[in-house]
Amino acid sequence: MIPPGATIGILGGGQLGRMLAMAAANLGYRSHIYAPGESGPATEVSARWTKGAYDDAAAVAAFAAQVAIVTYEFENVGVAALAGLPVLPSPAALDVAQDRLAEKRFVAGLGGTTAPFRAVDSLADLEAALAGIGTPAILKTRRFGYDGKGQARLMDTADAAAAWGSIGGQPAILEGFVRFDAEFSIIAARGADGAIVYWDACTNVHDAGILARTTVPATGVVAEQAEAARALTGRIAEALDYVGVLAVEYFCGVDGPVFNEMAPRVHNSGHWTSEGAITSQFENHIRAICGLPLGDTALAARAVTMDNLVGDQADAWPAILAEGKAHLHLYGKTESRPGRKMGHVTRLEF
Repeated sequence: MIPPGATIGILGGGQLGRMLAMAAANLGYRSHIYAPGESGPATEVSARWTKGAYDDAAAVAAFAAQVAIVTYEFENVGVAALAGLPVLPSPAALDVAQDRLAEKRFVAGLGGTTAPFRAVDSLADLEAALAGIGTPAILKTRRFGYDGKGQARLMDTADAAAAWGSIGGQPAILEGFVRFDAEFSIIAARGADGAIVYWDACTNVHDAGILARTTVPATGVVAEQAEAARALTGRIAEALDYVGVLAVEYFCGVDGPVFNEMAPRVHNSGHWTSEGAITSQFENHIRAICGLPLGDTALAARAVTMDNLVGDQADAWPAILAEGKAHLHLYGKTESRPGRKMGHVTRLEF
């Protein structure tokens, strides 16, 4: 158990790092951020900030030596640089989540249902994969890419060359389209003692590949498939000996939940928990990595809605605050541009 007063190291200085640092402060911890930029949303709420590359093993080790435990706010961190360091969730979880092909194979091995997929390392591979999977399909880089980046949709086999070029000819995975009625997330927190808690399944709506709205509690087909998805999420966490918050995104398929992807960290679709649950995903992540008892994840209201504020949507902050009951979160980003998450707002119904 790491007692309050210790310093937690966070790899990444974005909005998730910001909210983790704020949750840590509420529990009496200090936060030290390590990120490649000069500043970021976490700057104003952390005790220290170190600039460094994520793949600089020596610099990351020096940073880790100054803190009690290291965690991360996103998964694009060099796994090799974390070897032998006190990092939670473990680098093994990162290793799986960073590679979409490895991730799909891992989940399929646990009995999870995924979209049909094929490895793609060349244009010839892509053409062969399309012959097997058919169209429509989506080509995704195996590594990096988020919020719709590093992806290309193929509506016809004739689109192969253009799609391969659009992702830069990088190692990729081709996924067949899945017929689904809704998208949802299961967010769990697992402690060092193996105890797991789950928040309510949350229904997600995306716009241009970016999460636009999350609502809880689940209704309809999401509610029907939540138990099976929760069971698979638990198997994933246990297989990885996971410690911390884990988010897994699913499609509501014809015959049950279809695994989409996992995030070994706190997640955008869990932002509603800051006001909408007894214990937020950020607090429970800090509790888990510090060996503290996990908090209650029950709903704090009858229903909760979380809307992302993307680009100039954040300019509506005066109207949002005028609502009185809305909870506004702005990330302190100085430049607003299309597709950039600038904040979010939660609304509770009692």
